Formats: sequence, C-alpha cells, structure tokens
Amino acid sequence: MMDINYFFISGWEHIVDINAYDHLLFVMTLCAAFTLKQWKQILVITTAFTIGHSLTLVLSSMDIIPANAQLIETLIPLTIMMTALANVISYNKEGRFSDVKIKYGIAIIFGLIHGLAFASNFKFMLFEESIIMPLFLFNVGIEVGQLFIVLIFMILLWGYTKLLGGEHSKWNLFISGAGFGIATTIFINAL
Repeated sequence: MMDINYFFISGWEHIVDINAYDHLLFVMTLCAAFTLKQWKQILVITTAFTIGHSLTLVLSSMDIIPANAQLIETLIPLTIMMTALANVISYNKEGRFSDVKIKYGIAIIFGLIHGLAFASNFKFMLFEESIIMPLFLFNVGIEVGQLFIVLIFMILLWGYTKLLGGEHSKWNLFISGAGFGIATTIFINAL
C-alpha cells in the first residue's frame, strides 16, 4: 500500500514545479487584476480554479473524458492569453476588475482544461482500491501549492505598491502582458 502523503506531495509538487510554469503563469495572470484589498476574491477565484480542474481530474481518472495531450498543450496557453486579455479589457478606472463574477467563471471553465493536464500526471500514480482519498489528497496538494504561489505573488504586489509606490493598474498591465506574451510563445511551440 502506498503512503497516503504521497498523493498530497505529488499534487503540491505538480503545481510548484518550475516545469509546470504554464499553470503558475495562469494562476498569476488570473490574480493580476486583483488588488491587495481583494484578497478574499483571490482566495475564491483560486478555489474556483481548483473546483474546475478537480471535476476534470475526477472525470478523466474514471475514464469518462479522454485526455488528448496535444489538444491540452494547445488549449492551456489559450486560457492564459484569454485571461490576460480579460484583465486588460475589464479593468476599470477605479483600479479594479469590473465584473468579478466573470472572473470566477473564467477560473472554473479554464480550470476544467487545466485539469486534463493534471489528470495525465495523476493517472500514472498507482493506487490499489479506491481513488477517492488519493484524488482528494492530490487536489488538496494542488490547492495548497496554488495558495503558496498566490501568497508569494501577493507579497510581490505588496512590495511593488507599498514599498515602491507602484500603481496597481501598471502591475495588472505588466503581469497580464507578460502572461499573454509567454503564453503566445507556448502556443506557437505547441502547434
């Protein structure tokens, strides 16, 4: 029987692994439009992303939906590009994302796509009886990893806005632009 901590650690490592930079880039781009005062919305949106990819992970692990690696490699950068565009287009004069509900929808829907990439990793793990506890622990590991990344991201945002006196609108534009540019490169390479 496999150590139960293995699944949590595998989920954690999958999201914080530098080779999983597309997922890290998505999470950072997703959070870019939010200010420090909107930390509750950031937690909700990160959890919405987790719900989306958890659903796909469950369905894929049960062989209900197939995972097409080539299609996933093409769709993931598109999710980052679309998120970056939404950040820039929907950013209002008050320095906030204009419709947070749209952002939650983006997180859940795009989480479904990202879940297929997680599923290919999860399927290679061996488990003997039920997939429920391993799947739960793997998802918890991913969520904790995402929150860790978001915490680092928010510390950087705090430093930029509070210590350097930077404007959040410029932060959003820079992170979203960088996310769009890097995702475009990933997309081109996936073709």
